[in-house]
Amino acid sequence: MTQPELDRHCGPAAVAALFAHRPQDVMRLFHTPERRREAGPHCAVMARQRRPYREVTAADLARVAGTQHHGGLVALALPRPVPALDARNPPAAIGAVRVTPVLDGIGNPHNLGAIARSAAFFGCRALVLSGDPRQAGLSDAAFRTSEGGLEALEVFRAEDLPRALRGLAPRILTVAAVAHGGVPPAQIPRDTPIALVLGNEEDGVTPATLGACAMRVTLPPVGPVESLNVSVAAAVLIHALGGP
Repeated sequence: MTQPELDRHCGPAAVAALFAHRPQDVMRLFHTPERRREAGPHCAVMARQRRPYREVTAADLARVAGTQHHGGLVALALPRPVPALDARNPPAAIGAVRVTPVLDGIGNPHNLGAIARSAAFFGCRALVLSGDPRQAGLSDAAFRTSEGGLEALEVFRAEDLPRALRGLAPRILTVAAVAHGGVPPAQIPRDTPIALVLGNEEDGVTPATLGACAMRVTLPPVGPVESLNVSVAAAVLIHALGGP
């Protein structure tokens, strides 16, 4: 049986999160001499599991990682499964806290990772990825950018996102982030959990998805720049909608 291609988790924060949540999935571990102290506890886990770990040069680690931005510590792990979202019987993580980010065709894995990092920072429990063919999935770049945030979140996929959003209602308030025409965050009700839908970097939320959302929210600019990167907008909205 062919072993699946392994994901690469780069940097101390990402690797620590991986060992905290899925140590059984780590197949190999590499670190530079400068990261020997941080790698020590992980190496002990690898030794108990009888799996290989090595101290290597920075140049060798760059070849393993596929990038110079490896942070001196790289773990190779089994791919993480992304289960389908059952909107009629959503998992406890969706609705357990105020905001759950939902990504509608966000294609840049760095944006996905940055959103996951902010979501985990602000206490979100889950992240939903759409079935849009443009939608980025879990990847080396997403894991690296999330700085461990993806491991702190339950991740689900909604192949038919508009249908899934309609299934979440009315238990979950579905709110689309739009550049214009929405209400400010302060006008979003605070008495129900929110599924915050964030759209594609160029085109925004798709019309079908927009039609399935109960409300629209907009961050009104107060300066000369009219828009934010989607990952920055996500962080601002998660904080604004998730606060007291």
